[in-house]
Amino acid sequence: MNPIPTTLLADDLHITKVLTGLWQIADMERDGQQIDLDKTAGAMQPYLDAGLATFDMADHYGSAEIITGRFRQRVGGDQVQLFTKWVPEPGPSSKDKVRAAVQRSLDRMQMDQLDLLQYHAWNYADASWLDDLYYLQELKEEGLIRHLGLTNFDAAHLNMVLQSGIQVVSNQISYSLIDQRASGAMTEVCRQHGVKILAFGTLAGGMLSERWLGQKDRPADQMDTWSQMKYKRFIDQAGGWEQFQALLGTLDTLAKAKEVSISNIACRYMLEQDVVGGVIIGARLGQSNRIEDNLRLFSFELTAKDQAAIGEALGTLNAIPGNCGDEYRKPPFLTASGDLSHHLDKLPAPFPVFSTGKNRQKALSGTIWEDLAGFSRAVRIGDRILISGTTATHGKRCIGGDDPAAQAHFVIDKIEGAIQSLGGKLEDVVRTRVYVQNMDQWEPISRVHGERFGHIQPANTLIRADLIGDEYLVEIEAEAVVQ
Repeated sequence: MNPIPTTLLADDLHITKVLTGLWQIADMERDGQQIDLDKTAGAMQPYLDAGLATFDMADHYGSAEIITGRFRQRVGGDQVQLFTKWVPEPGPSSKDKVRAAVQRSLDRMQMDQLDLLQYHAWNYADASWLDDLYYLQELKEEGLIRHLGLTNFDAAHLNMVLQSGIQVVSNQISYSLIDQRASGAMTEVCRQHGVKILAFGTLAGGMLSERWLGQKDRPADQMDTWSQMKYKRFIDQAGGWEQFQALLGTLDTLAKAKEVSISNIACRYMLEQDVVGGVIIGARLGQSNRIEDNLRLFSFELTAKDQAAIGEALGTLNAIPGNCGDEYRKPPFLTASGDLSHHLDKLPAPFPVFSTGKNRQKALSGTIWEDLAGFSRAVRIGDRILISGTTATHGKRCIGGDDPAAQAHFVIDKIEGAIQSLGGKLEDVVRTRVYVQNMDQWEPISRVHGERFGHIQPANTLIRADLIGDEYLVEIEAEAVVQ
């Protein structure tokens, strides 16, 4: 047996290029079903014996952290790499809240230091996610976390994190033949900063396989597992069942020629993308495994002709809408349920809001400038929302470092947060005014404005101005009319 290829995720962290994903633990425990935790932990041993030593889970994957903790005690911590995630409830952050979340995972996994903690943010307009990451970085420096990663971040906010001095080594996102969102801006950011993608969804919940070739279409809510429900929604967005079957046909032809499976071809194509550090293939521990099939991934290569054939098939699919991770933040919600009902009750307002008179409210973001100069982040009068000139200030920090695009994205996030807090949405914006410190940076800032407002196209003015604070590269004010 050939050794499993590895990826150097960080200077002191090698991972296998195939990671075993444990999200199906939650599905196995659905509707109150009980599983034997010790027996399930024992079902991890064949993966380790085969050289598949890297496992991925999350705090909300049912008992996955507990199961892996029991397995780790059996085999020794130096034999496996155990990655988890923290998916916090949205709302205000605190050091105690972050520490408690990390300690809970440490206790469940019976570890003194987490190998990789991956963080998910629900709402970029609520900057509490940045507070969480800065607190996590402090815990990393303290030694409770070995490395930080992200999950479901888009390219703009991955870049913002890195430019703001937060050290992350990976971003776990949906990336597959069906979902090619990461092939553009995300790939560029990862190459620039040396960050690796950990790709999930590469088998579309097992639907990129012979089992589904030639089968009849079924609605998402009639699929057998949560994963199938989720990725059937991706298939529908990518053009539907007919296009999916055509893709399976192309993969089947290549698979038969190489005496491997459709799943092997689908995963190998993704592994050959230079920014992909590994693909995550789910396992139903104790019920079934794909170990032998996974190992065949490294028994063949895709030629340029093979890749061209796959590329031609991909060209018939529709692009999945939005940016990486948008399936958890905005419609269409490409989740098992088709909404966020299994994840969230509601999103709290990013900023506190105060009534200041009849039909008048104000929102405060808490920066030092609001008290010093006596102004509000935004004021709502009737159906109008007026947002003050906004910079990349967050507490005592300037977010985005010296990257004008990163600063501009954070500024627009703050504007969106103010509008959300006062009952509107970004699409309600009718005017923006953009002030730039250096005129030679107008283009990256304008491109961010185009990315965030291109579907709205409000009235806009760009002005060269001296901004207060040399670290600030852009300031934006806005007006919105709530529809």
